[in-house]
Amino acid sequence: MILSALVTSVGINTALCFLFLILYTILRNRPSNAELYLPRLVVEGNLREENAFGLRKCLSSFSWVKRAWEATEAELLESSGLDAVVFMRIFVFELRVFQFATIIGIFILLPFNYMGKQLDMDFTDLANKSLETFSISNVDDGSNRLWIHFTAVYIFTAVVCYLLYSEYDDIAALRISSFYSSKPQPKQFTVLVRSIPVTSGKSFSDSVGSFFSECYPSTYLSHSVIHRTDKLKRLINKADKVYKGLVHLKSEVSAQKISNGDGCFGIFGQKSEPVDQYDKDVEDMERNMSAEQLSITREAVPAAFVSFKSRFSAAIVSHLQQGVKPTDWQTEPAPDPQDVYWPFFSASFITRWMCNVIVVFACLIITILFLVPVFIAQGLTNLTQLETMLPFLSGILRMKIVTQVVTGYLPSLILEIFLVLVPPVMIVLSSMQGHVALSQIEKSACIKMLWFTIWNIFFANVLSGSALYRLGIILEPKKFAELLAVSVPGQASFFIAYVVTSGWTVIFCIELFRLKFLVFRILKGGLCCCSNEVEVISNPYHKLVPRILFFSLLGIIYFFLAPLILPFVMIFYGLGYIIYRNQLLNVYIPKYETGGKFWPVVHDATIVFLILMHVIAIGVFAVKKVHFASSLTIPLPILTLLFNSYCQKRFLPSFKGYPAECLINKDRLDHNDPSISSFYERLAAAYEDPAMEAVRNYQASETTPLLRDVSVV
Repeated sequence: MILSALVTSVGINTALCFLFLILYTILRNRPSNAELYLPRLVVEGNLREENAFGLRKCLSSFSWVKRAWEATEAELLESSGLDAVVFMRIFVFELRVFQFATIIGIFILLPFNYMGKQLDMDFTDLANKSLETFSISNVDDGSNRLWIHFTAVYIFTAVVCYLLYSEYDDIAALRISSFYSSKPQPKQFTVLVRSIPVTSGKSFSDSVGSFFSECYPSTYLSHSVIHRTDKLKRLINKADKVYKGLVHLKSEVSAQKISNGDGCFGIFGQKSEPVDQYDKDVEDMERNMSAEQLSITREAVPAAFVSFKSRFSAAIVSHLQQGVKPTDWQTEPAPDPQDVYWPFFSASFITRWMCNVIVVFACLIITILFLVPVFIAQGLTNLTQLETMLPFLSGILRMKIVTQVVTGYLPSLILEIFLVLVPPVMIVLSSMQGHVALSQIEKSACIKMLWFTIWNIFFANVLSGSALYRLGIILEPKKFAELLAVSVPGQASFFIAYVVTSGWTVIFCIELFRLKFLVFRILKGGLCCCSNEVEVISNPYHKLVPRILFFSLLGIIYFFLAPLILPFVMIFYGLGYIIYRNQLLNVYIPKYETGGKFWPVVHDATIVFLILMHVIAIGVFAVKKVHFASSLTIPLPILTLLFNSYCQKRFLPSFKGYPAECLINKDRLDHNDPSISSFYERLAAAYEDPAMEAVRNYQASETTPLLRDVSVV
């Protein structure tokens, strides 16, 4: 890609960013429209209905930036929980890393790259030259200047490891502090028991009660056996939709009668059959739900939530083998009641194992299929190859503006469009693996999405083209580093354009402007005649964390190869820090709390990025004929792995569970709390299936159905 094409891509994306920002500003000044895409937006001050929109009003609405910047970490913790704080710590960590990287890369490495003569280019026509002019490819082979890059790699690795250790230590301490300041939560006193053995003459409930009463007589509190409620959930969902339609239809009839007496063209004013039919459907469904609830008691599954009187007892039970057979009485920490994923409790051990195997093969198939849009995107970056395949487009492709747009903007946009389709698929695959919590499903999908992005967006683009056909080299591990050393610097221009397109534009369009939800809401309200309910939006960590970490991968790898990418990565993290703070404070409502368990994923991914940078550095120095520097780089990944091993032993146990000292101290504090007895009473019913609770709430009401939406997967 030539420099002018990159400038065109940056210009297009910058214009789109300003456009979305202006539209967002307009909608913030219209409260009636704001609720379409900001369900948690709190507009301060007096709201005035005005049609005029002026510059002063536009500038005043930018106060959300100031509020997002000034909000303290304690306010974010209180508003959105520890997961939100850890999520923002990712931006803080990346900003610190790339502040240092930008200073070293732009002011030291970039000038040495520019002064090289390896590519032998005429710098008088800089706009039409390749971006490789500013990369390590332009440094002469065997030049002593490459030792500057060697030193930079070592120093940068040391700085990143120091920041990783410091951040890991701070978040681990914050996790303990948050635990001490929290109120008693059901998940702290409860374990999930699966694979309950079948005993003749006893129900699952009787077996659980007798087993834990005998083994833990002083601390056992209560249990709740899980039942198959899939059919009941489907009935509730269907009845809920019918009931909403009935309410909407009745409101339409009332409005038409008030407005013109006979209704709209005589439709609603003269006929009441639709309303009567809705009433009959609701009554039939309610009878079916009552009958289904009676049959549920006979459809218990071998799983139960068992509660104890102390956190320490629950922790012991969750980490010890309970039965003689390891496959019986399997225990694990229970999730929050609102975090429970109910559909997969009835699956057996062998079913869960088979589903995991199926998911592995499904991920491989998706990875292979995604290579198609990757090849399309790479084909657009090579116009000569595109003209050969489509000769009738040669006239259009030779136009300057078309060339710049096609090579600089379109490839990364195509990849981003296809990439949007992948996270929902990863959620479905993760839900098949037997996870019993939504947080576990999203964390599993996050890891899948991260490695999918690394392979399909980074490696597939790097190894495509001419290198892809040299399968002999790819399959030889000894030459893999040299292959990366040749291929990675040549893709620097493509990834710069990808950062601008996928980072700058998407962060404004998808996150700030909420374009997808706004369009869906307008179509749903205008075409489907649905009610004006505002849906709760939670932070999709499984989509955001891999995206954020992928830009970290690009910045770390291209730190010494093509430092020109670093300012674009810095701008992305700077924009993201402000925008996501605003989203967490005003838009997203957390649906679960993991206690910051996403940070080990960030740590491990960063270690992998560093090692990948080291492997490429070894190959680059070998290709550049500085073999001594290549040999001296070999200990660097080994030292990085040793550092990671130390961090795993030092911090990771604190993220798998809370220390016994903390659990015992917290239990002692609860003994002096007068409200703990009432908490025990609520704990007995905390893990009741939402379907059972919804039907019982309806039975308690004789006039208005109280049907709650229950998701079925």
